[in-house]
Amino acid sequence: MRNQLGDFGEGFVMMQSTIHPKLKPFVVIPGFVSQNGSVVEIKSIFVKYMKKEVQFRDLGVLDYQTVWDLQHDLFQQTIDTKIHNRRNQTKSPTTNHFLLVEHNPVITLGKSGSADHLLTSKAELEAQGISFFKIDRGGDITYHGPGQIVGYPILDLDHFFTDIHKYLRLLEQVIIDTLADFEITATRSKGETGVWLDVNTPFARKICAMGIRASRWVTMHGFSLNVNTNLSHFDHIVPCGIHGKQVTSMAQELPNEVSISEVKKRITHHFQEQFDATLVS
Repeated sequence: MRNQLGDFGEGFVMMQSTIHPKLKPFVVIPGFVSQNGSVVEIKSIFVKYMKKEVQFRDLGVLDYQTVWDLQHDLFQQTIDTKIHNRRNQTKSPTTNHFLLVEHNPVITLGKSGSADHLLTSKAELEAQGISFFKIDRGGDITYHGPGQIVGYPILDLDHFFTDIHKYLRLLEQVIIDTLADFEITATRSKGETGVWLDVNTPFARKICAMGIRASRWVTMHGFSLNVNTNLSHFDHIVPCGIHGKQVTSMAQELPNEVSISEVKKRITHHFQEQFDATLVS
């Protein structure tokens, strides 16, 4: 078997099989002889998959501003480290994070969203206990509230892959696989980021919205999966700025109420699977 080799720090070699393209990189511990980029002899090797470590926090129920501030702090710390490394030719490590949270009722409008998609005055929202924020993610307008799991991956994609399209597709797949665990068949809708049910039918409905921000290959914001969400609050908006399509929840699609904690377990499992990562608390 022939392998491609790449440097991976002193005394290590990173190998990628050319026979099976889906094999992930792994580390070979010292005990090899190399010459002109080819393996001549390998003795007593130990192979270990290179799982990416991601710091995980379940924040419970928190107001939007508190979590937005936390996201920004983690996001900016990572960017500052990358800028410092580039300017000073250093290799200080960056840290990946994954936050799960339920928000108190809030409507958020992305930077490319239209204010016309807010159908209720801000004064009326306030009277109903619903906050409003214009924020720095992509996408349009959405609602967050109790019974909805919001996920915020703050990842340095240089640890994974530098491809925003692929990143969004993997996030969608995390949710698609999670829903499949509860016997809900979900999919993507062409040209409409997020996760949907009954695409290309008159009954198409969105169960998970997505919107992100990325800078220097660092991500923030993420996804919101409706589990036991009060869907009537979506009546205040044109969800995601898409006219004529409905939203749904896991509770609405299933005969019994769904446990938030069980859904979180499946999300974290599939996140690790799709991103080849290990979540650590």
